[in-house]
Order: sequence, then structure tokens, then C-alpha cells
Amino acid sequence: MTSPAIAPPSPTARAAAVERLAGLATPAGALGRLGDVGVWLSAAQGQVPPAPLENVRLVIFAGDHGVAHHGVSAYPPAITGAMVRTFVAGRAGVSALAAAHGVHVRVLDLGVDDDLEGVPDAVRAHKVRRGSGALHLEDALGAEETARALAAGRAVAAEEIAAGAQLLLSGDMGIGNTTPAAAMVAAGLGLPAAEVVGRGTGIDDAALDHKVRVVQQALDRAGNRLADPVETLSAVGSADLAATVGYLLEAAERGVPVLLDGLMSVACALTADRIAPGAAAWFAAGHRSTEPAQSMALDKLGLEPLLDLGLRLGEGSGAVAAVPVLRSAVAVLRDVALLAELMPDA
Repeated sequence: MTSPAIAPPSPTARAAAVERLAGLATPAGALGRLGDVGVWLSAAQGQVPPAPLENVRLVIFAGDHGVAHHGVSAYPPAITGAMVRTFVAGRAGVSALAAAHGVHVRVLDLGVDDDLEGVPDAVRAHKVRRGSGALHLEDALGAEETARALAAGRAVAAEEIAAGAQLLLSGDMGIGNTTPAAAMVAAGLGLPAAEVVGRGTGIDDAALDHKVRVVQQALDRAGNRLADPVETLSAVGSADLAATVGYLLEAAERGVPVLLDGLMSVACALTADRIAPGAAAWFAAGHRSTEPAQSMALDKLGLEPLLDLGLRLGEGSGAVAAVPVLRSAVAVLRDVALLAELMPDA
């Protein structure tokens, strides 16, 4: 199932931003990727120079994965619920980065295998189910659950945009989530498991070989259904990943740029672009993770990561770490003098 193509960021603003960049009092090409990012933000905002990024908002979609009970992760599934509580307390890795860079953080339970007693009701407001199915043995989600998760992600994006978001970030939390994400990338690119599966949280060689077999079994089980991106979410995705896809789709359709994080958000971006071609034009890649599937999906989407720090924390941490780069890009397009201002007679 696909949707109508999404219109790209403003070509008129893009052309004006390219012209302004070329006219800055800097050597040609001296700003490198900063210039490119500034042009993208101008096009996304529809104005030149772009407005300062004062309202940046991260949503972390949390969920458990049945496959995590089948030897694909170095950590037990119980960690997911514990980390949701850590996000709520503002003590996670991404919490520290977000505080340093002025990013608003929201965490949502879409499919954590825990009732999360004592956690604020708002965190659990969009819960679809407790854990997803073990994707190599059964569908991760039923069709109605997939629809609910997609709708939840859309609703959350709409809420964040209504709160004034100029830039959205997507984050993830879920032990075992690199397994469905790799399967989603394999489905989107038509590749076998052996080419996309990585070590996730740091599994050893034996566990990696097992993980490859599990993902390939899931792909074989789903078969031709993987040609449909929504069916892909049901067969080999999860509630948190489906919600992320909905979040990305809503942002692109509403013309709000998104800074992607690691494998999970990029797998969801690939799936969103399969559902609504053109969505990827509204996305930028925050960082390159250590997972091979992420690089393959980014290549397909035509996105080049802003950072390459060897991060594999997840949570949206790589995207948050890249926010200062985007703010720097805005600053140079806004505040660097034009050569014509310095040398009006040249």
C-alpha cells in the first residue's frame, strides 16, 4: 500500500539559498557541508536565510520485540522498561545530550512488554500491545495493530508540530530492535540477511551468525508480502517502528524537516519513502551508525550523515549530537556578510 508522492522542499527557496551561499564573503566551497545543510533548511522552511532552530523536538518510540528472546541481543528485554523510566527521569545518555543542546525530549511506549506502573499516563497513551511477535516465527503485528501504530506516530508528529517544532528528531528504545530494522532494510532493498545484519549492542561472532539466520528466516517467512511497505511493518516490524514511520510521514507531508538517528530511524525513513515517494527529501541524516544496514539505506535515500563518531547508543543520541551542526549551518547563511556588501563596486 502506497500514498501519493510528497512535494519536495521549496525549489524557489533552494535556488535563492544557493545564490546567497555563493555570494557570501567566504571562498567558494569553503563552507563545505555546512553550506549544503543551510540550503536544505532554507528550502524546508521556505525562506532565505533560514530561521534559527529554537524549537527542536525529539520523540523516542519504545517497544519490545519478541525476537529478543531468541538470542539476537547482548542484553535482556527487561532493559527496555528500565530505560523508559530512565528517560522519564531525564538521566539517559540522550537526556544529557538534549539538555546540552536545547532539545525537547518525549518518550512514548508503543509496545514495551511491561505495564510501566508509575510512569506518567502520557507515556503510555499510545500503547498498541505488550511486545511484538517473534518475526521469524510469526507476524510482528496484526494489520489492525499496524494501522494503530502508524496513526499514533502521525498523531504524535502533529502534536509536536502544533507545539512549534521547527525540526523533529526520531529516537528509539527496544532491546533487539536492530533485528526488525535490518529486516525492514532488507525488504526495502531486496537484499539477503547476510548483507544487512550487524552486531547491534555488541554480540559476538556466533550470535551474529545466529542473528543472520533469524532475519533470513523472517524474510523467507514473509515472502512476497515484503513488496508492500505496510505489510513489511506487519510481518517483520514492530509497533514502535511502525509508529516511527507514521511520525516521519506526517512530518514530511506537513513540510517539517526531520533529522534522523541510527539504524531504526533510517529503516523507518526508507519504509516511509516506500509508502510515500519523496518523503526522503524532508530528511537529513544525523550520524552514521556502526550497523551496515543503516549505510545501505542511507545510500538508497541519497543521504550523507553529518557525523561519524562510531555511535551505537540509539535513543536519538546521534541526531541530537548533530543538532549544533544544523544550527551552525543556519548561522553562516544568516550572519556571514555578503561579498557585495563588503565590495559594492566589485
